[in-house]
Amino acid sequence: MTLKLQAPILTLGRLSARLLPPDADLTEVLALRHLAFRGGEGLESDPYDPLCRHLVISAGESLVATARLQDFAPGSDRAQSYAAAFYDLSPLAREGASLELGRFCLHPRESDPGILRLAFGLVARLAREEAVTLIFGSSSFPGASADHGAALAALRPHVADPSPGRRAAETLPLPAVSPDPLRLPPLLRFYLALGARVSDHAVVDRDLDTLHVLTLLRPADIPPARLRALLGS
Repeated sequence: MTLKLQAPILTLGRLSARLLPPDADLTEVLALRHLAFRGGEGLESDPYDPLCRHLVISAGESLVATARLQDFAPGSDRAQSYAAAFYDLSPLAREGASLELGRFCLHPRESDPGILRLAFGLVARLAREEAVTLIFGSSSFPGASADHGAALAALRPHVADPSPGRRAAETLPLPAVSPDPLRLPPLLRFYLALGARVSDHAVVDRDLDTLHVLTLLRPADIPPARLRALLGS
């Protein structure tokens, strides 16, 4: 790994989590994102990257996961967020400080559940230190045209009130069919176990070939035992 790294914020066995410094070279991060989201070699980037802090999880010298964090002060305009391109965030207008968590991805060869725990431990620590009242971001299902009906139906009990509105060109309602929560992506299952709520619809993203829902997590709603486990205390 050639990334310029700060000291780890959290460690778990072979894994270390940290934030990159503002002047870091993002080439390895963007290469991992391209591999995870589009496959093969390349750099996956967009205009939001310079506005964000970048989180990395490493195993020794190997980059195994990354995500980006965009901060919003109380009363600031969340219309400048990535999610606002797909969802009407006006129901969140009265929220306090918030944090958009996006582009979370693992190396395709990695499946260590400790990666999720460590990444969210770092995010939870930042939320506590920075008095963040809301963490939000889109959670993806692979395959924009795949049948995700049973998984989407499992989200119906977790819909936020009020729900973020529709803004994307192509959306799907959460269907009233037999639910199958086991078909939910691991990241979304993790969110829900922490007490997250979701939008009342999914967005079809043809560019990344995914289906996604907006996920809303208030740190105050995380069960105390789970929060202590995340923070390592």
